Amino acid sequence: MAKDNTQFKPNFKRQMIYAGATLAIILVSYLVFYSFLDKPPEPKQPGPQAKAPEAWYKNQGPPPAMITTPDLPLFPDEHEQVGETKVKARAYEEALPKEVYEPPAALVAEPAPVAAEPAPVAEPAPVVEPPAQVAVLPEQTKSLAVSSVLPRWQQFAVAATPVGNKPLIAIVIDDMGVDRKRSAIAIDLKAPLTLSFLTYAKDLESQTKRARANGHELMLHVSMEPSSSTIDPGPNALLTSLSEKELRHRLEWGFNRFSTYVGLNNHMGSKFTSDSKAMRVVIEETKRRGLLFLDSRTSGKTVGAKLARELGVPVAERNIFLDHENNIKAVNVQLAQVEKMARRTGAVIAIGHPRDATIKALQVWLKDIEARGFQLVPLTTIVKKSGTL
Repeated sequence: MAKDNTQFKPNFKRQMIYAGATLAIILVSYLVFYSFLDKPPEPKQPGPQAKAPEAWYKNQGPPPAMITTPDLPLFPDEHEQVGETKVKARAYEEALPKEVYEPPAALVAEPAPVAAEPAPVAEPAPVVEPPAQVAVLPEQTKSLAVSSVLPRWQQFAVAATPVGNKPLIAIVIDDMGVDRKRSAIAIDLKAPLTLSFLTYAKDLESQTKRARANGHELMLHVSMEPSSSTIDPGPNALLTSLSEKELRHRLEWGFNRFSTYVGLNNHMGSKFTSDSKAMRVVIEETKRRGLLFLDSRTSGKTVGAKLARELGVPVAERNIFLDHENNIKAVNVQLAQVEKMARRTGAVIAIGHPRDATIKALQVWLKDIEARGFQLVPLTTIVKKSGTL
């Protein structure tokens, strides 16, 4: 009987279709592959030359409406009119402590003299001539000059000798330089004031040169981290989250902004000045440059003055803030507190800001300060008197 092959025909046809499809796929893949392989590379288009990397600090923008509008008041009242523009009040500064800070007596008293060990009678102590009277060979002149240079805080101090037992008052004006209009008016106030310029202000060389010419002592106002994240401390601020290397880098930038300052104090910084590890970097760099440190005391938890004393840095602390409220009456109340404390303790450091009310109150108050029995002095005079050298 003949064999029936009809059952195998469908399978054979299906296999042939599969084989054909496979060959077609292989052929198409081959053509596509070699079409790309044989394609000549496109010529490179000449591009712009690579720019040198910008300085690290230029990548950090300023807070809005602070540097872009230099005549804008840093502390505007609600909807204050500036020219044709209404300015809405903004959180620029931390809430300043209202307390009057009086350090323990042990920290402001004259240092007790250290008793020297008695020299043996047979060998009296030799008399050492002052350096100016010692004969110096020509080749030794340079090294002697270097060794006898005063620290920077004394080099740039404004000379002021205390008169009798008059109470001493140092007025420090913080936040100088950004609001150039009001800073210029503050520079014209009766000297000697101590003017602390923000590191990121513009035209610092010209502003500080005029301030020095008017008889004022200068400080560097260094932005430090506030407790509230809603307040902007400004560009290149010192933050507790930064590495030690970055903190020193930012300090170096600030120290190079101008040269005739006697020391630094903190702008804001209620969080930063309470951090021992971070503040140690600041105090070490302050000491290395022969500067003094003024603790603005924006927080009762600050460790700035304590670390400065431990590391042998000349230090002072703010006693009174003048302008919690932006009106002349409130500033005058604080100035009365300054006088009251000065009579009681002998020396006071008060901090104000370039605000309209503060400037107007000081213009009147400073006129007859000596007639009221006080002596207006730069900050360094109180630091010298306090014995915190």
